[in-house]
Amino acid sequence: MATITVKKLLKMKQEGDKITMLTAYDASFARLLDQQSVDVILVGDSLGMVMQGHDSTVPVTMDDMVYHTKIVSPMCQYSLLLGDLPFMSCTSPKQAIKNATRLMQEGGAHMVKMEGGEAQIENIAQLTRHGVPVCAHLGLQPQSVHKLGGYFVQGRNQKVADKILNDALLLQDAGADMVLMECVPVSLARKVTQALDVPTIGIGAGRDCDGQVLVLQDMLGISAKAPSFSQDFLTGQSNGIAGAVANFISSVKAQTFPSDAQCFI
Repeated sequence: MATITVKKLLKMKQEGDKITMLTAYDASFARLLDQQSVDVILVGDSLGMVMQGHDSTVPVTMDDMVYHTKIVSPMCQYSLLLGDLPFMSCTSPKQAIKNATRLMQEGGAHMVKMEGGEAQIENIAQLTRHGVPVCAHLGLQPQSVHKLGGYFVQGRNQKVADKILNDALLLQDAGADMVLMECVPVSLARKVTQALDVPTIGIGAGRDCDGQVLVLQDMLGISAKAPSFSQDFLTGQSNGIAGAVANFISSVKAQTFPSDAQCFI
């Protein structure tokens, strides 16, 4: 079992120890992240864009997620392993249970992540009732890109901001063990973090979240187009990729990342 557990993440929030999370989709990078003591390794459906070359995460299948989680899993001796439930894989409690079971039994995930707010309440309740740790994903939800019409900051409108906060509370009450917020204003992320008992993870959501996540390739500066909230931790780093990861960890812990320029207001 990994050193980092759901209980440990909760303790980190309570003690103000910032949580670090990076993506990995293969054994080599997963081993490196684990050796550098990244708290959570996320096998994200971002692999559709990073590894498969698609323009969204929508084409990613359940088989894709199980495969990549399975090859990352043996490397996670320290890090908690979080696996994504991809597009249309958790539209009902029955489907959510089936696919979360695959991610954990076949893939070896320790926790599953699902996008969506209030509509996921029953799915999360059923999963947690059966012992499955869940990370909810609010704010910008990449699986909904075709509905949204693009990748935009969410929650600048007061009505939307109120819904994100309300959804976060509802999902926590349903049993969610963690909430990830993507591309939301700093003030909203701070409000949600203060309102929740469970940890929050930010990506483009400011420094006040309980932790930070980046796509590894963005963090290494090798993505075709990195988002504005990311940072290249590799350029100028004498210790290579391991040094870049260590730099990311220390920057998150010291709350120097993200900078004001990497936040939304």
